[in-house]
Amino acid sequence: MSEEKKGFFARLKEGLTKTRNNIVHGIDSVFSGFSHIDEDFYEELEEILIMGDIGVNAAEEILTRLREQVKENHIKEPADCKDFLIQNIKEQMQVGETAYEFEEKQSIVLVIGVNGVGKTTSVGKLAGKLKAQNRKVLLAAADTFRAAAGEQLTEWAHRAGVDIIGGKEGADPASVIYDAVAAAKARNVDVLLCDTAGRLHNKKNLMEELKKINRIIDKEFPDAHRENLVVLDGTTGQNALQQAREFGEVADLTGIILTKMDGTAKGGIAVAIQSELKIPVKYIGVGETIDDLQKFDAEQFVNALFDRSEEML
Repeated sequence: MSEEKKGFFARLKEGLTKTRNNIVHGIDSVFSGFSHIDEDFYEELEEILIMGDIGVNAAEEILTRLREQVKENHIKEPADCKDFLIQNIKEQMQVGETAYEFEEKQSIVLVIGVNGVGKTTSVGKLAGKLKAQNRKVLLAAADTFRAAAGEQLTEWAHRAGVDIIGGKEGADPASVIYDAVAAAKARNVDVLLCDTAGRLHNKKNLMEELKKINRIIDKEFPDAHRENLVVLDGTTGQNALQQAREFGEVADLTGIILTKMDGTAKGGIAVAIQSELKIPVKYIGVGETIDDLQKFDAEQFVNALFDRSEEML
């Protein structure tokens, strides 16, 4: 494992401490509290998973598979099925191999999310990561409704060493995207990252705005690979799931950036989101620096959650 991955795994493990205390300690108590596998054992496990924000659907799927495995392998002791449980959780979270195609293609990435979830910061961090991969990146500051969003993104652009196309506060976001697309084509940019306004309180306005932006991109840059990433705050648990559902109604979501995972006991929401919405978590954030935003890795996430560091090193 590379030093960077080791470093992130350590931060991830530390960041998931509250979630571990919330979910894993409960699971461990079920395994140690039952001498044999029966209906009460499964019900206790299901309750722990649901209370840990893993969600009803994901919990049901994980335990349905566990029941099958217990039967197939003639398992009698609770301790003997724990590895199966952990593996089933990992399988709920696998990200397909095509999840990061946009990094290799000429792409336009719209990043959406409500204010306060770390959207602008995530755009800046993603720009830094792509630049480090020798991709030519351009930022579009199309969140013209939030005061200081443009200044914040400009600071990130400087930090990442990439160019930015900005609009004045209150400017038409679609016009910023139009200018950014024209600049991306003229400069032969690899990835155009667009910070957009995330106002869910008026879905009709948001929908119209996104439709307008999409029309411009379709007309001006029809060959670009398209990606719509929604940024969700991991500390909000089931509210994050609801936000993803609502944004899914106004945009064709292709992935999720899950932030602030270092401060939450609700980290199980990463499992629920993928299971319930079938939208992959593509990036996960466990801190403030550029390196604290990493590609989501189900194996790494669940190993960190269950404190199985030896499997990663």
